Amino acid sequence: MENQNYATKTMLSYGTMLGIASIILSVLNYSFGNIYNPHWIFATLGPLLFVGFIVYGIKAFKLSNEGFLKLGQAIKIGLGIALIAGIIASIYQFVFMNYIEPDYMTKVAEVQEQILYEKFPDMDEALIEKQLEITQKFSSPGILLAFSLAGSLIMGLIISLIAGLFMKKEDNQY
Repeated sequence: MENQNYATKTMLSYGTMLGIASIILSVLNYSFGNIYNPHWIFATLGPLLFVGFIVYGIKAFKLSNEGFLKLGQAIKIGLGIALIAGIIASIYQFVFMNYIEPDYMTKVAEVQEQILYEKFPDMDEALIEKQLEITQKFSSPGILLAFSLAGSLIMGLIISLIAGLFMKKEDNQY
């Protein structure tokens, strides 16, 4: 029972820290004016933070469990951290897109259109418009939040699976 309580505590603390770190990164990106075309540092730091918090969360659980860790425990903890961080980040995204920068999606569409014209100058105008139309269908806040949360869980699963495979150490007494 104590082990389960520590697993929950680990997921909550590391997931909350990751969620807050993600928000801080987004706010910094926004304050530097790079929200529509993020600098490579921000694009690199986000995934590194994600991996780091999940791996260290799993490692903290393993240390609290006398050095033992089952693969299933690692996956559960990694997914828990990713879920909590994903929920926190999604709430921030919702607030950002609806209250802080309400025309965010319109500006993103404009940037995407500009990128398409620059990358494919010979592409048919109707084809570019069709591509933008498809992109716009998947750009509603609800769909973006669902994809964000699903992406967080998928990445959390992959990271925790890999970390769990490397860190697992089972107690052979049971």
